[in-house]
Amino acid sequence: MTVFAPDSLELNRKLPLWYQVSQSLRASILGRPAGSPLRLPTEERLAAHYGVSVLTMRQALKELEQEGLISRHRRRGTFIEPDVPRGAPVPLLGSVDAIVAQQSGEPTTLLDHGPVPVPPELTDRFPGLTEVVRFARLRRDPDSGEPTNWAENLLPPDVAARIDPAALERWPMTRVLRDVAGVSPARIANTVQARLAEPGTARLLEVPLLSPILHCTGVTTDGTGRVVDVVRIHYRGDRFSFSVSVDAAPG
Repeated sequence: MTVFAPDSLELNRKLPLWYQVSQSLRASILGRPAGSPLRLPTEERLAAHYGVSVLTMRQALKELEQEGLISRHRRRGTFIEPDVPRGAPVPLLGSVDAIVAQQSGEPTTLLDHGPVPVPPELTDRFPGLTEVVRFARLRRDPDSGEPTNWAENLLPPDVAARIDPAALERWPMTRVLRDVAGVSPARIANTVQARLAEPGTARLLEVPLLSPILHCTGVTTDGTGRVVDVVRIHYRGDRFSFSVSVDAAPG
């Protein structure tokens, strides 16, 4: 049986591990995509996924069970309660030119880049691939110098091979794909959710651990419908907002 795949977590050893794990798993459950499996991995697999002991994992699961998010059944396993609502993500669609304009103007630092395994939750986006190329970047406010967001772009290897990493410190990925790599983005779909800052994000954005952040997942496809970029952007909740204008259809 297919099991639910929770998000990964970078642990902060100065805070209770069970609490960090429970909050991360809670956010994964509430932010799960439609049609996600309800069965959770075993305690042992979850403990290995988060890098904690089975006892710590049990304490985290007990917390979620008390909240009514999961139910545990002897010999059957642990399941997300079917009536637990999913977070209502806000999908944003726009023209390529509009999104390029939105992304421009912030000083950007390339943190790292290189091949990584395809994340389990994105296997349907990259069929037939076991690896993608990851580009991680940090953006700062041009006036204050404070970090505003950090992003990780995941690209098919053949597309990534056409990208000059240095260009990503000058231009947003959408423009690099279009003007440098020769890819023609046909559609960009963004989904925005509220989440809590895990240790790695808190460190990069210089905010307290578990602070509210905006998490944006953007999927770029070309004219054939092939996914050429999946970006996951983590915005500081106190420094960023989305403004959406909707024009009424004529008549």
